[in-house]
Amino acid sequence: MQSSEHFRQLLQLNNEQFEAMALEVAKYQFQHNILYHNYCNSLKIAWDKVDSLAKIPFLPISFFKNHEVKTGEFQEECIFTSSATTGTSTSKHFVKHISEYDLVFTSIFNQFYGNPSDFIILGLLPSYLERTGSSLIHMVQKLIDLSGNEKSGFFLNEHQILAETLAQAEKSRKKAILIGVTFALLDFAEKFPMNLQNTIIIETGGMKGRGQEIIREEVNERLRCAFGAETIHSEYGMTELLSQAYSSCLGIFSSPPWMKILIRDTSDPLGTFVTGSGALNIIDLANIHSCAFIASQDLGKVHPNGTFEVTGRMDRSDVRGCNLLVL
Repeated sequence: MQSSEHFRQLLQLNNEQFEAMALEVAKYQFQHNILYHNYCNSLKIAWDKVDSLAKIPFLPISFFKNHEVKTGEFQEECIFTSSATTGTSTSKHFVKHISEYDLVFTSIFNQFYGNPSDFIILGLLPSYLERTGSSLIHMVQKLIDLSGNEKSGFFLNEHQILAETLAQAEKSRKKAILIGVTFALLDFAEKFPMNLQNTIIIETGGMKGRGQEIIREEVNERLRCAFGAETIHSEYGMTELLSQAYSSCLGIFSSPPWMKILIRDTSDPLGTFVTGSGALNIIDLANIHSCAFIASQDLGKVHPNGTFEVTGRMDRSDVRGCNLLVL
């Protein structure tokens, strides 16, 4: 499978074409991804009977912690790593071409928000800046560069400077996007409440061990009250994926055309459904060089129109990833 052709088709994909491409990618990865091949064989999968999304095997996300999840043999240009709490191991995503990740996330951003050059891009991501290998930091840095605005940038603990930058943007009526990890946004909101009418606030979830996990409704209410915002946006992404989903209201996420969320029965790991509540199975067709079919440890609900919610984590799963809130 030619990589350039795959991504060209990916960006032109529509809903009617999704299942056919997903089945093609699944069979391709079964043939060329040794780990996925062996996992499917252990399940005694009969590939001649895999004719729908619900029948595709999903690789447990924990495999990214202890194995190289690669389709084919290649020398990666980048390795993204997950954050880790004490005593836990990190996931690794071996990225063959970093340009493909850039293409994917910028296409998704354009779909949901428009051209980055229309915004001042501000990153409040201290827990990510304090380590290496974060895909989120790479993404936001690229968006900062694409914004072309001298006011765009990261803020570690410089809340005063961030507040002044936002105030200047509001005064000049320049649109801004503030993307931050939950605990940092809450800290900033407490210290510098202000009326932000031209700023989109995107929370990536998680307290990162800085405090007790709190429900999304409370996070949204506290941020809305502090900033006079009508809605708080959210981003759903993880180290193991190249794609992201976004929510513009009430934690209801929408995915790009090449990403789809299915539901897994928590008592039956092979029981997969298109809608309903349970654990989230993720299809990310941008993951052509790793594995496009991942059984996550997130719990949620998928609606008939394909949007989804994240409602928590499975028991005994690690605290990890973007958009980790107890809901």
